[in-house]
Amino acid sequence: MKKYNLLFASLLFLFPNETIAQERAIIKIDTDRVIDQINPHLYGNFSEHLGQGIYGGIYDPKSIQADEDGFRKDVIEQTKELKVSILRWPGGNFVSGYHWEDGIGDRSKRPTRIDLAWGGKESNMIGTDEFIQFARKAKVEPYFCVNLGTGSLDEARNWVEYCNVEKGTYYSDLRRKNGFEKPHKVTYWGLGNEVDGPWQMGHKSPEDYSKMAIETAKLMRWIDKDIKLIASGSSNYDADWNKWNRTILDEMYNYIDYISLHHYSHNTSDYYTYLTNTIEVENYIRIVEQQIKEAKMKNRSSKDVFIAFDEWNAWTRTFGGTDNTLSEIYDLQDALIVAQYLNIFLRTCDIVKMANMAQLVNVIAPMRVDNDKLWKQTTYYPLYLFANNCRGKALDIYIKSPAYSTDKYKEVPYLDVSSTYEPSRNEVVINVVNRNKDKAITADILSQTGSFDKKATANIVSGANINITNSVNEQNVDIKKEEIKTSGEKITYSFAPRSFTQIIVKVK
Repeated sequence: MKKYNLLFASLLFLFPNETIAQERAIIKIDTDRVIDQINPHLYGNFSEHLGQGIYGGIYDPKSIQADEDGFRKDVIEQTKELKVSILRWPGGNFVSGYHWEDGIGDRSKRPTRIDLAWGGKESNMIGTDEFIQFARKAKVEPYFCVNLGTGSLDEARNWVEYCNVEKGTYYSDLRRKNGFEKPHKVTYWGLGNEVDGPWQMGHKSPEDYSKMAIETAKLMRWIDKDIKLIASGSSNYDADWNKWNRTILDEMYNYIDYISLHHYSHNTSDYYTYLTNTIEVENYIRIVEQQIKEAKMKNRSSKDVFIAFDEWNAWTRTFGGTDNTLSEIYDLQDALIVAQYLNIFLRTCDIVKMANMAQLVNVIAPMRVDNDKLWKQTTYYPLYLFANNCRGKALDIYIKSPAYSTDKYKEVPYLDVSSTYEPSRNEVVINVVNRNKDKAITADILSQTGSFDKKATANIVSGANINITNSVNEQNVDIKKEEIKTSGEKITYSFAPRSFTQIIVKVK
């Protein structure tokens, strides 16, 4: 017995990140254990005036892909294919120096401004009316963010008037004069961007931000009582982010519908540590959920406030560098990070009602345009699978998995899992990231209510190694399909190493 313990201890020392014997994982699916209905706005996105996100991305009148208004038809089609539900604009850091009246009316008379957020110049060729045109073509809901950095209360409420009032006022008639008779009816409005960050133009304390945001919210709502308002929550986790959120919620609870959170995952260590980055995201969400409940009680309010996670992504190579175009190239491990974010948003969909990947095209984006040709990054594929297949209700599942440890986290499950159920189709979707870089993990997937159909489909995103990328000429990472046989109440499946797998199966 002593010799066995000595051998076991030696193996643990040599292989600290691996379990010695890979036990079989267990995933239990119960369609009665519902977290909440999935809001389609979980599959939102974000377009900022930055790099080639707008010019050369959604708008490129010199391209052979340009439509009659100069918008790229390939970007429009891929936005539809990704089922993007809501698109945040115009920023981002950019918005804290943006004045929306620069971007309306005769294009030949629009001023060119210095972009203080990212450097370079802003032509204002794409403004409010043009962005609405793109949104309608791509069938996405527009989500505007107002300037609470260098902007004013009047500027914010006038923008709502320009967009949402039908006629008979100065700004509504100005819109009609500019060729848009019908109101744009923009429902979602952000009250500034990352105002907690010292990098932001107009950075404020939580108390000062709350005062300005409340007055702005009042005026905007007096113009249109039906708009939804999103407060600028935490993005600066090196500061006292709990104080920021708690102050915002305590002061602004009765004026807002959402509080925003932002988070980016940076690969600054080894693969296994990188894939634990999203653990803190789920922790942040649950902490803010409790802060929302606390603020609701303090304000004796009957209304609900939710989380809009309106900036998130993997972001490493161009983070903090000199490349202000943020033209990131993603690899397989970044695709797994994206899948983990989406797993989290499903597991927390009772409080997270909107999520916006940053960004749509070219700028830390799932698709890029090079040599006038659109191509899909590795991160495109998990986003596509979730947005197209994970609808209906999110399920509270049971998962038992082999695990590994890092310096920060102990017992990290190799399998990161979420599941959804669409009653109208009697369809269950099981989303599984296998974090194990080298080994497949076999799991028994058990139905606790009813039985699985005899056949299921697996969609697999994987690759030869964790650093593999796609390019304009080569798609090394995409979706592979596999048919699976089930045994009624159980599916036994081996999840490939370093992979995201989505299993779709009917239940009866």
